[in-house]
Amino acid sequence: MRKIIPLTALAVLATSCASVNNVLNTADSNATAQQTIPAINAKKGLVTMQSSHSVKDTADKLVSVIESKGMKVFARVDHQSNAAGVNLELRPTQVIMFGNPKAGTPLMNCEPSVAIDLPQKILISEDATQQVWLSYNNPEYLKDRHNIKGCDTVIDNMSNALNSVSQAAITK
Repeated sequence: MRKIIPLTALAVLATSCASVNNVLNTADSNATAQQTIPAINAKKGLVTMQSSHSVKDTADKLVSVIESKGMKVFARVDHQSNAAGVNLELRPTQVIMFGNPKAGTPLMNCEPSVAIDLPQKILISEDATQQVWLSYNNPEYLKDRHNIKGCDTVIDNMSNALNSVSQAAITK
């Protein structure tokens, strides 16, 4: 029995990595170098866009745009740097956590459980072909996940804001 548990854990880990790879590689292999039309993976609830910049440059632009819109950046997690700190390798991967209480508070008043998904997070990562991808949770997915009722305007505003800051970060 002891050998089954580690093998099961390894299988779950491998499946998770494959799932992340599938989400991040949503673009067609014949796609142009810059794909600014977001690909929405409805099953996973992610909006994914191709960036024309490096992970660091995309993250830098994203932070700048977020702050210029009056939102607060709560954290910038550099997973590659953290992995290197324990002698592991990882392709460039950063997560920006940000938000605005004027948007998040009304949503949490509609359904408190949505707080587990706030503040918003945007993932910027590099795939095996050195293409950079930006991904975030689709607010419609959060609406369904938390059974949010009566906050359609807040959800729409959040969708528009996420799309706007993401598009600004990925374009030249």
